[in-house]
Amino acid sequence: MELNEIMKQKNFAVVGDTLNKEKYAYKIKHELIEKGYNVYSVGKELKSLNDIEDEIDIIDLCIHPAKGINLIKECKKKFKCILIQPGAADDTLIKYLDDEKIPYIEGCVLVGLRLYSQK
Repeated sequence: MELNEIMKQKNFAVVGDTLNKEKYAYKIKHELIEKGYNVYSVGKELKSLNDIEDEIDIIDLCIHPAKGINLIKECKKKFKCILIQPGAADDTLIKYLDDEKIPYIEGCVLVGLRLYSQK
């Protein structure tokens, strides 16, 4: 899945500190909401991706790779793709996703919103 396809999805799980205005997860969450996306915040608000009652299209990782991989490993919900924000990847995470054949891209939602937003 490419960034333009990701931005056509509706339900985003933003994983990171969505309560701190200085963090990118906060900025991403609020810009997605402003553009009409459904956003679920995991990390500081919901503790697990499994706590999301709705379907998940995209998991947006804005969190330390070790924490991100743990949340992905315990996730029982289906999703279409993981978007890994700059700084949220390491070799262990990428190897795990490749080994498990989990679809992902490395990119930035804020760039996607600027280039491909529906609103």
